[in-house]
Amino acid sequence: MKNLFKVLFAVVLFGALFTTSCEKDDPDPDPVEENKNFATLKTYLKSNSMDLTDVLGTGPTSFITTAANVYGINTDADANNDYFIIDLRAAADYTTGHIENSVNSTLGDVLTKADGHTKIAVLCYTGQTACYAVTALRLSGYPTAQAIKWGMSGWSGVDGTDKWTANTGDAGASSSNWEAAPGNLGTITNYGDPVLSTTATDGAGILKEQVSSLIAGGFKAVGNADVLDNPSGYFINNFWEATDVEHYGNIKGAVRIKPLTLAGDEYKNYSTDAKVVTYCWTGQTSALVTAYMRIIGYNAFSLKFGANGMVYSALGSHKWSSSAASDLPVVN
Repeated sequence: MKNLFKVLFAVVLFGALFTTSCEKDDPDPDPVEENKNFATLKTYLKSNSMDLTDVLGTGPTSFITTAANVYGINTDADANNDYFIIDLRAAADYTTGHIENSVNSTLGDVLTKADGHTKIAVLCYTGQTACYAVTALRLSGYPTAQAIKWGMSGWSGVDGTDKWTANTGDAGASSSNWEAAPGNLGTITNYGDPVLSTTATDGAGILKEQVSSLIAGGFKAVGNADVLDNPSGYFINNFWEATDVEHYGNIKGAVRIKPLTLAGDEYKNYSTDAKVVTYCWTGQTSALVTAYMRIIGYNAFSLKFGANGMVYSALGSHKWSSSAASDLPVVN
């Protein structure tokens, strides 16, 4: 009987030890940790008036200005209010003809060129890359930086400067992947926060790192043919007002997320996994939106030339024409 008790005691003791060992080796998994880098950047941007709506601006604080406005200010009697103009075109084109006193730069060097200046206007061929650059500038201590609308195409009527006319067209209207008016937008979904991988951990440092990566990577854009041929291969945001979608239609499967802010959490309606494409009227606003979305962690792209390349003939506004070229002087 004593031997039986000894055996039972040993079994109970072994079981207790085994249970204790399992508890130590297999603790309950920790809860999933939030994306601290994104949360830190989001707080920093909101606290410093750098939400997307702040960067876009309105009226006199808008991210975009006209060639006529820049020329008028730079040629008036007050030299103290002049724009410092950064020209992002290729060096050869800059040499052929450029705005007087402007400086040539690559997108990657735009912050270096801007150093020491406050009132900045950025120029490219069409206004699209310039708007991309303006995002970087406005998030880097140049909150009043502006892009020149339509780019050099809108500044000068000199032969070779118009990069718009050849890129207008009705690719959408002729595509089976265009939803005719009144449109048929997709369902908006909450995808949560994007993931940010950065070495910096404070808000200012994360932003600086993201801006540097943005301009070093070049302008991220996609042609309308690529998207119209395979809309399901992208997450597409139509950055129009609802009444405009009803009037013109939309790319099949597109959603309409506008407003798009950190404060209102509308950014969560952008897919965190897909190749995200935003389109607007001219590709200029969508270039800024795309740059901003890349900075906060999305794989974002701007649809080149916007609606002007898809439903050009039907457009009643926001429409490029040769008359938009101001025929302002250039030097070489």
